[in-house]
Order: sequence, then C-alpha cells, then structure tokens
Amino acid sequence: MRVTRRRLFALGGTALIGAIPAPRTGDPFTLGVASGDPLPDGVLLWTRLAPQPLEPAGGLPAVRFPVRWQVADDERFTRVVRSGTATAAPEYGHSVHVDVQGLRPGRDYFYRFRSQGHLSPVGRTRTAPGRAASPDALRFAIASCQAYGDGYYDAWRHLAAEDLDVVFFLGDYIYEGAITSAGGNRMDPALRLPDTFELETDTLDLYRMRYALYRTDPDLQAAHAAFPWVLTWDDHEVQDNYADGVPRAATVPSPDFLVRRANAYRAYWENQPLRRPRQPIGPDMSLYRRFRFGDLAHAYVLDTRQYRTDQACGDNLRAGCDARNDPDRTLLGAGQRDWLLDRMGRSEARWNILAQQIMMAECRYGGPANRLDMDKWDGYTVDRGRILETAARMPGTVVISGDIHYHYAADLRPDFGRPETAAVAVELVGTSISSGGDGADTTPQLDLQRRYNPHLRLANGQRGYVRCTLGRDALRADYRVMSQVTRHGGTISTRASFVSERTRPGLVPA
Repeated sequence: MRVTRRRLFALGGTALIGAIPAPRTGDPFTLGVASGDPLPDGVLLWTRLAPQPLEPAGGLPAVRFPVRWQVADDERFTRVVRSGTATAAPEYGHSVHVDVQGLRPGRDYFYRFRSQGHLSPVGRTRTAPGRAASPDALRFAIASCQAYGDGYYDAWRHLAAEDLDVVFFLGDYIYEGAITSAGGNRMDPALRLPDTFELETDTLDLYRMRYALYRTDPDLQAAHAAFPWVLTWDDHEVQDNYADGVPRAATVPSPDFLVRRANAYRAYWENQPLRRPRQPIGPDMSLYRRFRFGDLAHAYVLDTRQYRTDQACGDNLRAGCDARNDPDRTLLGAGQRDWLLDRMGRSEARWNILAQQIMMAECRYGGPANRLDMDKWDGYTVDRGRILETAARMPGTVVISGDIHYHYAADLRPDFGRPETAAVAVELVGTSISSGGDGADTTPQLDLQRRYNPHLRLANGQRGYVRCTLGRDALRADYRVMSQVTRHGGTISTRASFVSERTRPGLVPA
C-alpha cells in the first residue's frame, strides 16, 4: 500500500517510533518499582525506564521498549501466577502501568520487571480483602510532603519496616521550586545536580526530571517496594496554592497556567501507580475514587485542588473574612462533593476514611486577630458543614490529611465554637516526611493553636508519619516522629498515640 505524504504525517511520531528497534541500554530500573490502588482481585504495577534518570527522557532514545513482568506467590518467584509483556513508550516518559487482574483477595504477592537484559528490584504488594470479607483490622500509614531539598528520607526507611496493608500518600510528592546542585539542605556536593534543577518546573520534561530525581532516593524506593500505595495530590505537584485554573501569580493568564497544569498532571500519572482510566486529558485528570476493604472500611480518595473555588479574601491567613461562608463557594466541586455525600450516606462499611490533602478541623491561629487559613477547609465552610452533617449520621468517619507539615489530632464537630458538643468524626493530620527541615516538638505558634482550638488533641512540629490500626470497633493512631532529617541516620519514635471508638468518636490518649 502506498502511503501518501499527508498520511505519513498523520501517523506522526508514534508509528515511526514503533518501527525502530529498541537499542540496548544501561540498567533502566534506576527509579525502582511500585504498586498501588489495590482491589480484591488485582493491583496496579508500575516502573519507568531511565538509565540516566537526571537527563531529559531518562537518557533513552524515542523508541518503544518491551518490558516483561511477573507476579508470584513467593519472593524467589518459584510460583509465578501472572506474567506478560508491557510497552514502555516515549510518549509517556517510558513509564509502565500494568493492571494485573485475577489475583486472590487479601494476599501478599511479589512482582518484578525485566527489560534489555536487566532485572528490576522485587516489589511486594497486597490485594484488598474481598467485598464480602470481614477483616479484623486494616493497618495503614499516612504520609505526605517530601520536599527533596529540605532533608533526607530516613522516615521512608523506617516506614518500610512497619507492618502495613497500604500507604495513603496525601500530596506534595514533588515540589516545583529550584533545588541547588547539592540538594538544598541535604548539602551533598556529590549529587552535582544539573543546572536545570534550579529552574522552576513548568514544562513536561522538567516535571518528568523532577519525579526522576525524587525516585532515585533509595529510602523512597524501599517504601514503594514494600506496600501498595494509594495516592492523591496537593498543590506542589503543579504550583503552590493554585485553585482550579487560577495560578498563584495573578500575572499569568489562566490559559497559560492550564498548559502548565496539563504538563504537571501528565507527569504525575506517568510517575505513579495509577490505572489508565486516571490518565489525564489535557489539563484535566479524574483522581477521586473509592476503595473497599471488605465490610471494615471504605476509603474515599479526594481531590481538593482541581475543582475548588479560588481562595477567599486573597488567600493566606485572614481574620473576619465573611466570604469564606458564601454558599456558592466549593472546595470539592459539585460533582465530587455529591459523589462523596451519596456514597458516604449509603455506605455499609463500619468505617469511612476520607483520604484528602488539607486540614478539615477549624484551626485558629490565635492572638487578637485569631486568623484562619483560607487555603484549608476553613475557607470553604459550606462544603465542610455538609460532610460533617453526613458524618453525624454515619458512625466511624475518619478524615486523614497532610499539607501543613505538622502532626495534629482533632475531634471534628459541626460547630467548632461549641466544644461541649459531641464529636461526629475524628481527623488525623500527618506531618511531612521532610518538608520544613528538622522541625521541633512545639513552637510558639503551636502553643497558640492549642490554646484557641480546644478540639485539638495534639499539635507537634517534627517530621514523620502516622501509623494506624483500624479495628472493627476502634481506631488507634501512633504519631511517629524523626529525631532529624537534615542529616542521615535519623531515628524514629512514637510521640503520642490515640484511640477513638467507632460509635463514640473522640480521640483519647492510648
């Protein structure tokens, strides 16, 4: 068949790429492996080929590479239960997303990839319990905010040694700002990062390279390889404090910002264990979704960035901002909010977990002004009120949050001004993995917050994560804190532990 010149250009790069044999490369598995979004009969496996991870395109030519994958019952792969071949395509940054199905519920599995004669590290994952199962417990961790330039990832090394079913990562996987050649606070001259890392990310290549830098960290790779992750994003995966199509800088036209958002969303999907239905279309990407863990828990993963109304009263900390109570304002967008309220209201699970980015509890910053943060749920009180009204009818609502680089434990009430009323839910806010540097147990600001927010049971400024065990009748949360992150070798300890009963919510010391 004769191919016309018009037809040749219509085929574009994809057809030409597929016609070129894949060359031999160095080890392409420098970014590790990951699994995510566990279902009772399957899980999503991920890797991305990058023999030169800090170079554009990972040091690979624009050709496709076949990637073999295996899933086994055992770590030695003597009992392989599923296998196949995927394609790492340059259009998607040579990422690989394998949606493995036909697995058994509530089971551990091991997986690995092979390409160009190289074998990947082995990852361990776990499927969710069957829908009709009644598991005794769900063990999970809450983590967020891992600015590479603010410190080392020893917290991930400690987390990888925990006994968990799943990790919830609640946003700020990367940060968009400049990183010095020595890795900022890491002060590692051996890193010698290319000058391109001193540019703020905005193009697809720069976002891809930023994810590659983060994923070269061995402790982060260990945590990904140890458990399935369920992720959502916050603002820094695109730009600090953006709202829907509104950038932080008013001088940038919204259409231009949406180009940047499209680049960021595409790089996010390429670099996370997410299924193909989550693949972005231009500047839009559907990320909110639900996971079931038998009859014990339903987890609702939310997106509080893509659909929100612009922050009220100019954003940041404000006092006396009545606009935050405007009923037309929304944090979730009408579609996501109605989806959540409908499913929460009909849930038959013993617990409902709302996995999302920003602090839901009211948080007054104290002093004469008693300011509130317009970027948090305090700037969107109508959406918060509707969720807490639903929670009041649904025993066992737990909100898990990140973003703010502090550990908080909070009782959630429909009216935070009436501390004598009963809580309808509880919130566990996890601090950062590294963002903010070493931190401290307390600060004058945290002292003020404890004084002006009687529903706060804990306010702590160290780095770490929250380890949780969800039983059939009670929740236990252990707030894990690091001794340091700006130098290697940080140790971990439990700063505080709380429990809350399903039918009588309210956090009390364990």
